[in-house]
Amino acid sequence: MLDGVMLLWFVLTAISVLYVGIDIRSTPASPVLKWGFVLLTAYTGPVGAFLYVLGCREPLPGVHERYTMVRWRQVLGSTMHCVAGDGIGILVGAVIAALTELSGFGDVALEYVLGFGFGWSIFQSLFMRDMADGSYMRALVGTFFPELLSMNSLMAGMVPVMTVARAHVAGSRDPSHPAFWFVMSMALLVGFVTAYPMNWWLVTRRLKHGMMTVRPPAQTTGDAEVSTPGHGTAPMHGHRNRGADMPHSREAPVTGQTLAAMTALSFAVLALGLGLAMFFGRL
Repeated sequence: MLDGVMLLWFVLTAISVLYVGIDIRSTPASPVLKWGFVLLTAYTGPVGAFLYVLGCREPLPGVHERYTMVRWRQVLGSTMHCVAGDGIGILVGAVIAALTELSGFGDVALEYVLGFGFGWSIFQSLFMRDMADGSYMRALVGTFFPELLSMNSLMAGMVPVMTVARAHVAGSRDPSHPAFWFVMSMALLVGFVTAYPMNWWLVTRRLKHGMMTVRPPAQTTGDAEVSTPGHGTAPMHGHRNRGADMPHSREAPVTGQTLAAMTALSFAVLALGLGLAMFFGRL
């Protein structure tokens, strides 16, 4: 029965990725978010396609700015960006661990390091450095803690699902077997859910960006302003609505004490996930 479920999942995933990859070309979102939704759909199949249609796809011409400024859609964009970037490193880590027969905490540690490293240095800092005045170093500094908190929450959901599934599903430790990719898809899907609340807090406190609108100059007339809940007013210079500002430009800075408390909370959530993986799985 599981083989049939996996076959159906992979067929629906292929259709979903094809649809999102084609349709998102006409969506006035930033390029990194477009790639993010394609990657998310590759990880989560029809769920990712559903989230794209409901949360990012422009329902009518010219309304993307106001359509996506709803708080939950802003958080969707932030969480999707996290999972898309971290997911690449996590999957690479999972494959390397499988090929080198690394298991247990070694496997989890490798996935964590590669996932965080790629998500932070590439997806968050390199691709979004224009929101830090083009400075890659400033982007690295500004996105370190937001990425850390989000990554901890993502792994807290992923690890128990991945560990328990690998203990019961044949072939789930072999990258050449469909079960491996099915289990990782389910784990990333659950990780998306557990990372969403933390990204809500991060977006609300302006520590992470949300959904962003980018239009060709021909589609805009001068500067426009779009109000984003929790982010004040974001000016659209020429053709870009940046959605949420980078951490250095937030109006109400989060205190070091609050950030330390949320960091501790994220590690506590991660520890809970690891504890569940040890109790119910074979971590």
